[in-house]
Amino acid sequence: MEIAATNTVSVALQTRLLLSNTFSKKLCSVSSLPFRSSEREHRVVSARLRVSATSSMDASLTAEKISPASFLDKRESKKVVHFVKYHGLGNDFILVDNRDSSEPKITQDQAAKLCDRNFGVGADGVIFAMPGVNGTDYSMRIFNSDGSEPEMCGNGIRCFARFIAELENLQGKHSFTIHTGAGLIVPEIQDDGQVKVDMGIPILKAQDVPTKLPGTKGEAVIQAELVVDGVNWNVTCVSMGNPHCITFGTKRGPNLKVDDLNLPEIGPKFEHHEMFPARTNTEFVEVLSRSHLKMRVWERGAGATLACGTGACALVVAAVLEGRANRKCTVDLPGGPLEIEWRQEDNHIYMTGPAEAVFYGSALL
Repeated sequence: MEIAATNTVSVALQTRLLLSNTFSKKLCSVSSLPFRSSEREHRVVSARLRVSATSSMDASLTAEKISPASFLDKRESKKVVHFVKYHGLGNDFILVDNRDSSEPKITQDQAAKLCDRNFGVGADGVIFAMPGVNGTDYSMRIFNSDGSEPEMCGNGIRCFARFIAELENLQGKHSFTIHTGAGLIVPEIQDDGQVKVDMGIPILKAQDVPTKLPGTKGEAVIQAELVVDGVNWNVTCVSMGNPHCITFGTKRGPNLKVDDLNLPEIGPKFEHHEMFPARTNTEFVEVLSRSHLKMRVWERGAGATLACGTGACALVVAAVLEGRANRKCTVDLPGGPLEIEWRQEDNHIYMTGPAEAVFYGSALL
């Protein structure tokens, strides 16, 4: 797969700039490239750039900024898709402007290839910004790095909100109604650039998570026993529109030290366990205090990731139900912290965290 960086490149010299000349090169990602230009190239771009050469031939360049919207306005073809790469605490996504169609511009197989970190752009998933339905502002669909389609993604929805704000050239505080496979989600961009998301009401009924584990408190699966590879784990099952299995440790064992886990070995065994008919995301949690939790996650369809927004929400619900934590917590993930609140007044979960653009590019499919 060839990745073409088109019309916009960030140059790390004395100043950051975006170049408007188009070029194509085999590369996996573009965020910062050194640039040296010949005398001929100086003449070609002299109308757009001011060049100050030094004795070492380094150049200080300035150019007019190309907006993300104008970049994505470039003509699409059947073999090319333009995108913006975003991340939320290291959970990274390829964002595609799909507002002109209710069908994704690329297939699930193509998404898996794009997400490959050696042969593609590299990402945990591909997210499509699509027309709204049933009165919502927009719709969001996502394909995981293995090509599967989850219902929703917490870090992805924050990236989605920032992507829409850039496409629409919106400044300051804004909120959107987003239709997802998990239902209505409402992200709100804060004045400081963080994104606060109303993640809705957690689902606890076993068959709706879904899990085949029997309810331990009514129809909810709370501190149930799950045998994984011969080891008895205590688990609580929560759905945030997508299934989560949360564990604070093994039965009668010590509290988890999540940094000691062999996640690539144990994670898939939870994900594909027969008790989870739709597979599951799994959060391994260490309690630092009643308002401070630390987690590692094995995501369904993506494996070990640096962050999982829905997982952070689900684990706070589990921690409250098990009597381990307060309703408002900081959750430390490998990529950084999220602020999570499970409000008693409306039973909704609120997640606040960052989302940042990394680079703009085009992929030849």
